Amino acid sequence: MLKVGVFGTGHLGKFHLNNWKLIRDAEIVGFYDPSDETAAAVIEKYQIKRFRDAGELMDLCDAADIIAPTPAHFGLCEMAIRKGKHVFVEKPLANDMEEARTLLKLVKESNVKLQVGHVERFNPAFLALEGIPLQPMFIEVHRLAEFNPRGTEVSVILDLMIHDIDIILHIVHSEVKNIYSSGVAVMTDTPDIANVRMEFNNGCVANLTSSRISMKKMRKMRIFQKDAYIGVDFLNKKTEIIR
Repeated sequence: MLKVGVFGTGHLGKFHLNNWKLIRDAEIVGFYDPSDETAAAVIEKYQIKRFRDAGELMDLCDAADIIAPTPAHFGLCEMAIRKGKHVFVEKPLANDMEEARTLLKLVKESNVKLQVGHVERFNPAFLALEGIPLQPMFIEVHRLAEFNPRGTEVSVILDLMIHDIDIILHIVHSEVKNIYSSGVAVMTDTPDIANVRMEFNNGCVANLTSSRISMKKMRKMRIFQKDAYIGVDFLNKKTEIIR
C-alpha cells in the first residue's frame, strides 16, 4: 500500500484527492495546507487528517503529491527528494530554470521517481496519434482560456503554453535552433497573452499562442507534414487526419 501525502488542497488539490480515493493501492496519510478555511472544508468532506507541519507529513508518506502554488514547489520537492520520497508535482516544476535544474540533479542522485503533471500527454486526442509516423514541418497551436485569478503568480507560458511546448518537444525529433517570443501583461503582473515561435534544426517551425484573457476556451494543435494534416483538439478530445 502506497502511503501518500497531499501538499496543497485548493482547486486542483481537490481533484487529486478525488483521484487518490479511487486508487485501491494508495492510502492518503494526510494533507498539508496553510489555509485554515480550506483545511476545514477538506476535513469535513474527505475525513482525512490535516498536518500543520509539512515536514511531519513528509516523514510519514512514501510519496508526496504537491499541488501547492508554484513558488512553493521547489521547497516541498527538495524536502521530499532529500527525505527519499517519490514526488508527483503539478506543472510548472519550479519557478525558474535554476530551481528546476537543482531538482533534476537531486532526483538523478537519489533513488526516487519524480513526475510533473503534464496531463495532455495522456489526453485521448493525443494518444490517438500513437503508431502514426509524425514528421511535422509546421505546427500551429492555440490554447485560450477565460480569465481566472488562480495560477496568475506565473506567466501564461508556464501556466498554459507549457503543455504545448512539452508535446512539441516530444513529437519534433530535432534540437531547437531559435526561439522568438512576445507577451503582454494585461490583467495581472505577469504576461497574460503570449506568442512564441520555435525553429528547429530540421526546418520545422512551431507557432504557439496562449491567452488566459479570452472569451472562450480553445486547445487546438494543427500539425502539417508532407503526407498529412493532423488536427488535435485537446479540449473536446477529438483528432482528425487528412491525407
